[in-house]
Amino acid sequence: MHASPRPVSLTESLGYRTRVTLLGTAGGPPWWENCTRAGISTLITVGGSQYLIDCGEGWGPRFRESGVSAPGFEHGIDKLRAVFITHHHSDHTIDYPNLLLLAWHNGSSGLDRPVQILGPGDRTMLPPIFGTREDAPEVWNPDSPTPGLRESTHRLLQAYSTDINDRMRDNAKQDLREIFEVHDIELPGETGSDPNGDPSPEMEPFEIYSDENVRVSAILVDHRPVFPAFAFRFDTTDGSVVISGDTGVCDNLVTIARGADLLLHECIDLDWVSSLVGPNGRNPDQYLMQHMLAAHTSIEQVGPQAEKAGVKTLVLTHLVPGSTPVSKWSEARRGFRGNFYVGEDLMHFGIGAVVNDRSTAAASAGPQQVLADASG
Repeated sequence: MHASPRPVSLTESLGYRTRVTLLGTAGGPPWWENCTRAGISTLITVGGSQYLIDCGEGWGPRFRESGVSAPGFEHGIDKLRAVFITHHHSDHTIDYPNLLLLAWHNGSSGLDRPVQILGPGDRTMLPPIFGTREDAPEVWNPDSPTPGLRESTHRLLQAYSTDINDRMRDNAKQDLREIFEVHDIELPGETGSDPNGDPSPEMEPFEIYSDENVRVSAILVDHRPVFPAFAFRFDTTDGSVVISGDTGVCDNLVTIARGADLLLHECIDLDWVSSLVGPNGRNPDQYLMQHMLAAHTSIEQVGPQAEKAGVKTLVLTHLVPGSTPVSKWSEARRGFRGNFYVGEDLMHFGIGAVVNDRSTAAASAGPQQVLADASG
C-alpha cells in the first residue's frame, strides 16, 4: 500500500510517476489585497504527460515558475495532453485565452497530437433572478446567452482574428484548430434536463477522457445557479486525485471522492464573508451573501465532507479570500482524520511510490528551482 500523499520539494516530486502541482490557490474574481496567491489552477503530471485543470489568473507564469516545464519558449506546453474546465465562472477561465493565443510561442510546435480541452456545455436556459427587483437585467448576447465551452472558445478566437490572421500569414503559424480540440462535456441520459432545478442530482461519476496514463471521470456538483459545474477524478495506476471544483456541501462530491488518495477541495472563510457582505457587514449584499452560503464550502464544513468520502489526504485550495491567514484555514482539519494541508502556490504532491532516483530525475530535467518542503 502506498503512503498517503504529502507535500514534497520539486526535486523529490520528480521521483514520482504521478504528481500534483498547485499552480494557483486563490478563488474569486477580486484582486485580494496582501495576497500572493495566483488564481485557481492545478496541474497533474502522469508519466511525463500533463493535465491542466482550470485556467485562473496567472496560471501561465506559475506554470513556468513551478519548474514542471523544460526551460525555453520552444517547450512550455509541449507535454500538455488535456485541459479540463470545472465551470464557466470567470475566476476559473480568465486566463484560458492565454492558453489558446500564446501556445504558438510556448511549446505548441513540440506537440505530438492536439491538446484536448473539455468543459461544461450550454446551460440551455438562463438562471432565475434572485430576489425581488422591479426591472429584470437586460440579457447579454440574447441569441446565445449561455454558451458551452466549444462555442465560447470559437467566439474568443473570433475576437482575436486580427492577431490570429497576422501570425498565420506573416509568421506561418499552425492553425490553432490543429493545436486544440475543444469538447463540451455531455451529461449522461436525462441528467441535467432542468438546470434551474437540482444542480447536482444524485448520479454516478461518468468517464469523459482516457488515455494510456489516466482515466478522468466527472460528476455534477452544487454551485448554484451555475450549471453545469463539475468535480473531476483522475485515476492512475499510482492512485487517484479528485478536484472538487466550486461546490457547496454535496453528496455527489462525496461519491466521486470515495477512497481517493488526494482531494483538492475549495473553501471559504465564512466569517470574512459575513463581515463584508452580511446583514451587519461593511457592504451588505444579500445577493452575494446567499450565493456564498449555498454554492461554497465553509471552513467548518470541508473536514466532515472529506471524512465522509474516506480520502487519505485533504488539501484546501480555491481559498476565498486569498488573504485569510493559514492559521484560520487550518481549522478546517476538524472532523477529518486523514492528512491535511492548506494549499500554497507551487506546492507539489507525489502520488503512489517513488519510481526514480530523485537526484537522477532532477539532473535529467535540467536546472530547476528546488522548493522547500511544505508543512501542514
